[in-house]
Amino acid sequence: MARFSKLEVIAQMKETGMIPVFFHKDIEVCKNIVKACYDGGVRVFEFTNRGDFAHEVFAELVKWAAVETPEMILGIGSIVEAATAALYIQLGTNFVVAPLLHEETAKVCNRRGILWSPGCGSVTEVGRALELGSEVAKVFPGSQVGGPAFVKSVKAPMPWALMMPTGGVTPTKENLEGWFNAGVTCVGMGSQLITSEIIKEGKYAELTAQVKEAMSVIRELCS
Repeated sequence: MARFSKLEVIAQMKETGMIPVFFHKDIEVCKNIVKACYDGGVRVFEFTNRGDFAHEVFAELVKWAAVETPEMILGIGSIVEAATAALYIQLGTNFVVAPLLHEETAKVCNRRGILWSPGCGSVTEVGRALELGSEVAKVFPGSQVGGPAFVKSVKAPMPWALMMPTGGVTPTKENLEGWFNAGVTCVGMGSQLITSEIIKEGKYAELTAQVKEAMSVIRELCS
């Protein structure tokens, strides 16, 4: 069962402004990455369903996080169908992120009061996501569908739409400035933030410092 309500998840998405996106088959690596981001100030983290037995890693990570990083809101990403969403809801995910808009997944998440953030690449898809109960639409792949200009264009006729781009987001001031000035609610960052070098060499303190710097930029842009 989720530890955080849908409203709490949305509030922290807005407050934190950034969501690290990550998967690794080694649970110890996952723990170190989550802890490094937590120490940097992040309170929302997306673990992606992208490897064999990912659900087993997630199950252990959720239990660990509840003790070691109690304020961290863990969610699952890369969910493309309802059955997998149901599995992760049973394991305790606090939100579900998808690369596409799938209506049956929406029904499963809504029935259990879980935030569902589907991937959208057009105004029509964003609008349909809202109709299906999505409070935060994922803009994916962010840079390929138009980048900040796309977000700004959607927000013009639909200023109430909350959007979270993933793909093409980097932890630099210039990049973050473009997205947040366009009106995003938060951004998702994967390998641009959690690099292969950090993982391979265990540079977790470096990741914490990068997270702190990125969050400082976001706070400045949102103030």
